[in-house]
Amino acid sequence: MLTQRPKGTNDLLPGQTEKWRYIENTIRQVCSEYGYQEIRTPIFEHTELFQRGVGETTDIVEKEMYTFLDKGYRSVTLRPEGTASVCRAYVENKLYAGPQPVKLYYVGPMFRYERPQAGRFRQFNQFGIEVFGSTNPAVDAEVITLAMDFYERLGLKNLEVHLNSVGCRRCRPVHKAKLQEFLRPNLDKFCPNCQGRFERNPLRMLDCKNPGCRELSAGAPTTTQCLCEECAEHFEQVKGYLEKVGVRYRVDERLVRGLDYYTKTAFEIMVEEIGAQSAICGGGRYDGLIEEIGGPATPGIGFALGMERIFSALAVQGIEIPLETKADVYLAALGEPAVQEAFKLQAQLRKLHLKVEMDYLARGLKAQLKAADRLKAKYAVILGEDELARGAATVRRMDSGDQQEVKLIDLIDFLAVNK
Repeated sequence: MLTQRPKGTNDLLPGQTEKWRYIENTIRQVCSEYGYQEIRTPIFEHTELFQRGVGETTDIVEKEMYTFLDKGYRSVTLRPEGTASVCRAYVENKLYAGPQPVKLYYVGPMFRYERPQAGRFRQFNQFGIEVFGSTNPAVDAEVITLAMDFYERLGLKNLEVHLNSVGCRRCRPVHKAKLQEFLRPNLDKFCPNCQGRFERNPLRMLDCKNPGCRELSAGAPTTTQCLCEECAEHFEQVKGYLEKVGVRYRVDERLVRGLDYYTKTAFEIMVEEIGAQSAICGGGRYDGLIEEIGGPATPGIGFALGMERIFSALAVQGIEIPLETKADVYLAALGEPAVQEAFKLQAQLRKLHLKVEMDYLARGLKAQLKAADRLKAKYAVILGEDELARGAATVRRMDSGDQQEVKLIDLIDFLAVNK
């Protein structure tokens, strides 16, 4: 019996990987223009990092982590998200000692044990950015603008930023008390998860997807109603900066995000066409996270977006990713002497950084030209006994069918000039 891939994972095959590479190249281009540098962290970390960094009341930590004991009986976890790992790297490598702010981005696989469904997998890929060392609300706006810029370069439309402020250590206790007062009379009617969060983090009860819980929490005091003066001013400035650059947003007072570390700005980018899972990017500010994992008090903000969600949104909006030509030149050789000459030409042309293919199945000319067409080759170079006898090759433009004879001695230069 064939061993199949684990549930919730995917193989990326030729034809798909080129599209992923296009997305990744776009990521690197936009991040370079915004001044972000790439960071790569381990696939697994000590479990404690995510318990402290992500939050013990989150679904991720409570239900979804791939956690196991290694051979030294240490608890390690496949990373379920990227921010905690990047924060750990920032502290461990003392990046706080250098010039601030530090602007980083990452691209890579994450792992969560959850029920696979459209847009959700157990191994999935995220692109994320993190900025450390600045409390300036303009940084919040830049982070959101970068995400929108990235999506727009891919051609996505009808995007909307949902924006909220979840307050800080000073004003969140005020909101917590008011929220608990509002929720307490109906606490026994909430789902077990919400009941468990009531004392630890009632704000997460507003993020529950259970329709009954959402109905019970309707009309609850919002974070924006309880913001301290500093948080309120920060929120107004973030909105002002977004308006300056024309980024559309909607204040969503129920938006709290699924992680415990957020402070002040929280946001999601929505595209309604992809169904229930309409959020394709989420992030916010986390000014206490570096301190929580053992580093110096350092403000931070970032986002993460699922790469698989990008492809869902592109498909729904009918956007095709442009693919590179698979071959510049296809060498169609007939007979062993011609094959040997083609093999030599192939090596010479590749030194000029041309993409070159040739036949290895001893097919006839018609089949070889069909192969050249499938590869979308610009030129087919036909070599047979007659051509070799004349010291020449027939060069065919595959798009027009026009062809001409070129001397073998001039062939390399001809293809280099006309590539």
